[in-house]
Amino acid sequence: MKPFGYVRATSLQEAAAAYARRPGSRYLGGGTNLVDLMKHDVETPGTLIDLTRLPLHEVEEQPAGALRVGALVPNSDLAAHPLVRSRYPALSQALLAGASGQLRNVATTGGNLLQRTRCPYFQDVSKPCNKREPGTGCGARDGVHRDHAVLGHSEQCIATHPSDMAVALAALDAEIELYGGEQGTRRVAATEFHRLPGEEPERDTVIRPGEIITAVVLPPASTGAVSRYRKARDRASYAFALASVAAVLELDDGRVRHVSLAFGGLAHRPWRATTAEERLIGAEPTDDAVRGAVEAELARARPLRDNAFKVGLARRLACDVLGDLVRAAGERPPVPRTS
Repeated sequence: MKPFGYVRATSLQEAAAAYARRPGSRYLGGGTNLVDLMKHDVETPGTLIDLTRLPLHEVEEQPAGALRVGALVPNSDLAAHPLVRSRYPALSQALLAGASGQLRNVATTGGNLLQRTRCPYFQDVSKPCNKREPGTGCGARDGVHRDHAVLGHSEQCIATHPSDMAVALAALDAEIELYGGEQGTRRVAATEFHRLPGEEPERDTVIRPGEIITAVVLPPASTGAVSRYRKARDRASYAFALASVAAVLELDDGRVRHVSLAFGGLAHRPWRATTAEERLIGAEPTDDAVRGAVEAELARARPLRDNAFKVGLARRLACDVLGDLVRAAGERPPVPRTS
């Protein structure tokens, strides 16, 4: 590991000012991914700005029923929080599907969103990688790419985003709160926070230099909605997704009133399945309707030499999860009406 400086911030303002004095620094939360990358010289920041003393450790219910999750809330605490388990079960399930128990105790909500791809060409500095070093090429495209993207990839990069949590947040219409020092605070939809590689694969997100993730905000959960997260992987635990699905469904008189569907493991970012959603809204959610909607979404896939199996895997996962949610929604008592 190369030598680096260290600053412990005690406020957001102090952290942003420290970054302004040292452009290219990295913020440190749990460090479960960043420190690993520093050990392998993939990340070589001049300074680490430690955020762990900042007051970002709380899960707070908002007056209108939304939930604000501080960026430093550990993944294990968030997965076990009673309001998350009861109102957003897909989020709890996604968190518990990621990493190991030990890692979840340390990894933070903000850090989970900023973790880098596990593409082996990115993690090995002896290999070409446009994401790590723009202009060097993509070793995975003609190399080992069984685990790589089938949706939204470019000639520059075919890596996938590793987060399970981010897939659930995309399906739940969460927002990411960012603090930018003198630029103030802004929110970005979780579906827009991560970006596709295009010609700039080194940029994973739309976060601006120096911005700090301060919270994730979940909208009020509908009492009639059901949600679920499911993941397919090579091992039963401690493995990244070959494909995953997060979905939220609400029925009204046997037809789809609301549906949101997001895929993980298939693209450079959580893939919100808007085509499938548009086909299902207002429809009777029969097996044929669900399958047709999912197949319409996955018709956009461009699998590579070794990963075409992911398309069928994702289709089966999505159909199974949506089928389970249709049955679960049908078993729910009618939602009380106000008029």
